[in-house]
Amino acid sequence: MIEKKYLEEKYIRNKKSTREIAIELKCSEHKVNYWLGKHNILKRNISEAIYLYHNPNGDPFVFYEPKNQEESFLFGLGLGLYWGEGTKADKMSVRLGNTDPNLIKKFIEFLVVIFGIDRLDLRFGLQLFSDMNVEEAMDFWMKSLRISKAQFYKVVVTPSHKIGTYRKKTLYGVLTVYYHNKKLRDLLISKLPL
Repeated sequence: MIEKKYLEEKYIRNKKSTREIAIELKCSEHKVNYWLGKHNILKRNISEAIYLYHNPNGDPFVFYEPKNQEESFLFGLGLGLYWGEGTKADKMSVRLGNTDPNLIKKFIEFLVVIFGIDRLDLRFGLQLFSDMNVEEAMDFWMKSLRISKAQFYKVVVTPSHKIGTYRKKTLYGVLTVYYHNKKLRDLLISKLPL
């Protein structure tokens, strides 16, 4: 028999997996699952288990309530940017794309100040047309946002058949900022006035 108190401590409070508990007790995982069910301890679903596996020290972000007028403005601006420019269909990450480096900067500031994310955890995608210079565009975005080349995914280059009106908007393509965290994405969605 595995005591309920033991399972509550290990599985619920310490967030151990059934496999880790089984190894610790030198028993089968089936036995751990049996006693969880017997003690009416609700098991994590697969999504929660995967999230916990990738974030063993807890969430990599913390929601900080705005403390002053400046932070309140940033909070409202960041939500507005996500509402208007963000990709809500991606259920696993926060995504926002634009051609304006100042808009992207403000969104990054929103994520860092309001949610305490680590800038190094951000990833970037760049979409260019074939008549744009890849190195020049990468250099522009890295300098504008103070980010490293290592944070970029592979650049997507779309064939351009003729010079389009996009040239009036940008010479450096569309940059998409990614923060891969389902809980933060869900939290942002819950704060939108949908």
